Amino acid sequence: MRNTQTILLTGTDTESKRLELKRYFNQTWALYESLFEVVNNDDAYFKIAEPLRHPLIFYFGHTATFYINKLKLGKFIEHRINEHFESMFAIGVDEMSWDDLDETHYHWPSVDAVRNYRNQVNYRVNAFIDEMSLELPIRQSDPAWVILMGIEHERIHLETSSVIIRQLPLDDVTPHPEWTACTDSDEAEPNHLLPVAGKTITLGKKADNHTYGWDNEYGEQSFTVEDFRAAKYLVSNQEYLAFVQTDGYNQFRYWNEEGQAWLAYTKATMPRFWRYRDNKWLQRNLSEEIPLPLNWPVEVNQLEAKAFCNWKAEQAQTTIRLLTEAEWSILREYVTTDSPQWSEAPGNIQLEYFASSCPVNRFEHNGLFDIIGNVWQWTETPIDGFNGFQVHPLYDDFSTPTFDGKHNLIKGGSWISTGNEAISASRYAFRRHFYQHAGFRYVESKQDPATMTRVNIYETDELISQYLEFHYGTEYFSVPNFCINGVQQCQQEIQLTHTAKALDIGCSVGRATFELAKTFDHVDGIDFSARFIQQAYALAEHGEKRYTIRTEGDLVEYKSVSLAQLGYDALINKVNFIQGDACNLKPQYSGYDLIYASNLIDRLNEPKQFLATIHHRINSSGYLVITSPYTWLEDYTDKDKWLGGIKVRGENFTTLDGLTETLINNFELIAVKEIPFVIRETKRKFQYTLSEMTIWRKR
Repeated sequence: MRNTQTILLTGTDTESKRLELKRYFNQTWALYESLFEVVNNDDAYFKIAEPLRHPLIFYFGHTATFYINKLKLGKFIEHRINEHFESMFAIGVDEMSWDDLDETHYHWPSVDAVRNYRNQVNYRVNAFIDEMSLELPIRQSDPAWVILMGIEHERIHLETSSVIIRQLPLDDVTPHPEWTACTDSDEAEPNHLLPVAGKTITLGKKADNHTYGWDNEYGEQSFTVEDFRAAKYLVSNQEYLAFVQTDGYNQFRYWNEEGQAWLAYTKATMPRFWRYRDNKWLQRNLSEEIPLPLNWPVEVNQLEAKAFCNWKAEQAQTTIRLLTEAEWSILREYVTTDSPQWSEAPGNIQLEYFASSCPVNRFEHNGLFDIIGNVWQWTETPIDGFNGFQVHPLYDDFSTPTFDGKHNLIKGGSWISTGNEAISASRYAFRRHFYQHAGFRYVESKQDPATMTRVNIYETDELISQYLEFHYGTEYFSVPNFCINGVQQCQQEIQLTHTAKALDIGCSVGRATFELAKTFDHVDGIDFSARFIQQAYALAEHGEKRYTIRTEGDLVEYKSVSLAQLGYDALINKVNFIQGDACNLKPQYSGYDLIYASNLIDRLNEPKQFLATIHHRINSSGYLVITSPYTWLEDYTDKDKWLGGIKVRGENFTTLDGLTETLINNFELIAVKEIPFVIRETKRKFQYTLSEMTIWRKR
């Protein structure tokens, strides 16, 4: 069971690193297969031990196909081994609800067929490691990174598969010499709270970190944590048993709405791995049932952990809840070392001691026990990427589907957490009704956990995503960014005497507003669409915005934009985003030195009304800038209200004619320019448009 630590990306000798990587691959492979040796018959591979997961046969094949699929996707290999397997075993299951999974359409191959396939993959990957190019340090674009991705992926499933095996009938499993459980159990010591000093803590892994990381680990985010008190021990079976015996599972006041729905469906009365038989409490471990070890940590889902905290709070008449990721990270600093530098693991982790949990008073750090290891610790924190989050192109759906507010982080690792799972930066999250080898530690704090939480969901609405890409994304076909170029082009033609205040009317998702804020002390960004203005507001509020853009069919590309990347950090306090109607603005929106109306005029139902009154909102010698491709449509503007693009007295009457006729009494036309722009619809379909810019100075 030893040597389960992840490897460093650094080194001085590439051939030594190649051998180290090869040993890590083969040790992981052998460890994974030894876990399945606990299963004593082939039929058990096809049983639905966990109703919301595939049977074990899937996971037996899945980790092998992962290597081939990722190497093929990265164009590191040309040929597959078994296209059918590499499709069937490609994608696992995220627990969407209680009863999502329907197995009726799966026709699984035999165990021997999958074992033979695994042997072929093992041979292919070993040969690939021998022959691949290798430079140090290993980078995310390197073939060695893909191998590490496969290794760390298999170590994740070492843990998830063990949870499924733990739910098989006892007749289907046999104790294994490499998977021996702890034999030490007793009554639990009383739990109590210890003070912890709060502080501002910055989370996130640096890009040049020396260990492999999943995408959600990278970036940076700071949180201010107030002083709190943390439970000395993880909640033990004994401590949780009191909640069960006081009928906690039938007292709905302890359960939130999601927990009540889960209870109603599952009819649960105790933790998943407990049994009550012949007036005795028992616990199911990997391959055996034992008398409930009272001083071991309880293993529950997040909903159960929350209900216990609510029960505990009622008893103690104080604020008791789960800890947050930031609070756990403060506790993690009590453990001064980290894998893979350990000579000996400072907790029940990495299979270093047992193939099970152990007493909660075994591993102590600065007065607290089991800060790492034994069982994962459920948190209050829904997972989200840190500022600067970027997906890896070969695994773009590792984290992004979990950024939905429905997946909460587990921290600290368990007895079977190896490799990347054991390092301090690791971040894994599951749906709140999910079972892992997970328990919890409670804290007493008056701080709202929402102040240490952020969920920045990917915007998937196609129109909004198109505009986010139009404003903040890639420049296509060498056409400059329309918002930046437009602001720069108008500033080349005007002579500002005052720069106190500007208005970006029809600001959409807000890029020009930020650009104007480079010049003006204050900029109001106003748009009629609440959906558009919410994107701009969210970017200003959270510093980052994520969205998907369609590539082809159902395939998407994940994108993110941050104020830091754009150089807008210093502009946040200068911009103000508001929903509003350009034809019916409130009186306070006046006194502007410049009003910028981009691609707006041909989308108003009353364009003349807007133009006839806009001069009241502009200071003397201030400017009005209008850009538009003049694509008049009756969907937006009745034809009798079009400014141009029509025949008047039998002659062509352009929109520039209409603008001049409407504005000339209050404005002087300074310049007319053409501003091109490109809107991406898919990877291979784009709109190329010319917008005419007219610049007007108030008389």
